[in-house]
Amino acid sequence: MMNSKVKKIIAISSVLVIGLVSFKGGEAYFEISKNLDLFASVFREINTYYVDDIDAGKLTKKAIDEMLNQLDPYTNYISEAEAEDFRVQMTGQYGGVGAMIGIKGDYVMITEPYEGYPAQKEGLMAGDLIVEIEGKSTKGKNSGDVSKMLKGQPGTKVKIMIRRDGKDLEKNLTREEIKMKNVPYYAMINNETGYIKLAQFTNDAGKEVADALVALKKNSGIKNIILDVRGNPGGLLHEAINIVNVFTPIGQEVVSTKGKVSEWDKTYRTLNQPVDLELPMVVLTSRGSASASEIVSGALQDLDRAVVVGQKTFGKGLVQSTRPLNYNAQVKITTAKYYVPSGRCIQALDYSHRNEDGSVGNMPDSLKQEFKTKNGRKVYDGGGVDPDIIVPTKNYSQIAQSLISKLLVFDFATQYRYKNASIAAAKDFKISETDFEDFKKFITDKDYGYTTSTEKSLDEFKKKAEEEKYFDAVKLQYESMKKELQHDKKADLEKNKEEIKLLLEEEIAKRYYFQKAHYETAFDHDEDILEALKVLADKNKYEGILKPVAKK
Repeated sequence: MMNSKVKKIIAISSVLVIGLVSFKGGEAYFEISKNLDLFASVFREINTYYVDDIDAGKLTKKAIDEMLNQLDPYTNYISEAEAEDFRVQMTGQYGGVGAMIGIKGDYVMITEPYEGYPAQKEGLMAGDLIVEIEGKSTKGKNSGDVSKMLKGQPGTKVKIMIRRDGKDLEKNLTREEIKMKNVPYYAMINNETGYIKLAQFTNDAGKEVADALVALKKNSGIKNIILDVRGNPGGLLHEAINIVNVFTPIGQEVVSTKGKVSEWDKTYRTLNQPVDLELPMVVLTSRGSASASEIVSGALQDLDRAVVVGQKTFGKGLVQSTRPLNYNAQVKITTAKYYVPSGRCIQALDYSHRNEDGSVGNMPDSLKQEFKTKNGRKVYDGGGVDPDIIVPTKNYSQIAQSLISKLLVFDFATQYRYKNASIAAAKDFKISETDFEDFKKFITDKDYGYTTSTEKSLDEFKKKAEEEKYFDAVKLQYESMKKELQHDKKADLEKNKEEIKLLLEEEIAKRYYFQKAHYETAFDHDEDILEALKVLADKNKYEGILKPVAKK
């Protein structure tokens, strides 16, 4: 006998078959009709004859997910159970305690409480282990499990037990509506330059950028503005338009979308009066800037309103629309590509032409087309937004990567906070030589081993030489090189001292000043910001980038 879930699935498939055929008819949809019928038949046979009972919902979701994986990473099925998480992604709002969490050993710990929300107001600190929630042990649970336990309707209570410095403490928190800010930070970097960090594109992102700029302009000395979209993965299309509107005139074309359903093609223009049209502007981008971030940076570049500084963006020129399904499920479908004012689409990967192994390749340079900005500068499609000024990506030393990944920088900052009630302002805070010596002592008995790239290459050489029976002939040379390459971790600590000190300063400052410390501690050594300040200070260079002299 078929259970009710299976009957529903087969009934829906039948309705889809009839609907598709009646909607279009003919050969065009014969294959779809046939394959939907096959799917329902396979499902029926499995349910009837498979040796064990099946979970109809789980099996169906797996089938749908695998089907959508053949399209692109952004076309997704959203089950009823996942609808709330999707809503949070789109709105940035949820009911909870307001804290970032992560795994440490057998427990989940607080990695950063959000300033002004229940966790911070009740004294929770980074490094606190969450050992119980409502009397139930959290040992062995993952971050997702604990997150669900902490979330709930605003106004409801949640009792948790934390472990701090070996002691268990009970905390009673009242959940609140948590609204993640699109603009988590803005300030004057110096007497002339304002800085706005745009972290996401949920509702009111445009308003938050406008409000930040209005607040900064109250400083009579402001002469420049930096908009930072590094690491911003995007979000709502209309908020990208609203943000460009802050800096460009009313009625300006920002982006157009084109897809299979031509009736949905649309050109989006600014609708409101701008906040500022004159301040020289830099947009900071990175490889993690995608989608709506690329609309903002690409449009401001095409309109010659800003100089783009940093690294090439991700290259996501696709637009998604969410369509409702039965049983409160949804499907997010890529329905169009978007084009910034010059006419270029910055989509880098061609998902419609996969390689034989299923992989997707970048658009080759030979197929990229040239477009022109408002002032006639050359820009290209098919590969993200290329900065006007490229700043090489900074790579941490291997010892720094090891100290971060093994949470040794994090743990030292936690201990530092226990011992020191206050520190200087985040932008002024520097650790002393004594502090650095304390850190070296702290990690003396800790494991932070790592293998250098050269050592890895040498090991690969040995393996290959052994396979080809040449190793005995070069064994002495190999052992000599191996001995020479064995890195002294103490020497590496001193060699990379300044880099490690910066990491410690930021992590420690975050214990006292929360998220804003992440930005304020970086102003004097962030290479992208320093390059932005340099070009803004050199008006000839700035104007020369945006208004190149035409060749005669």
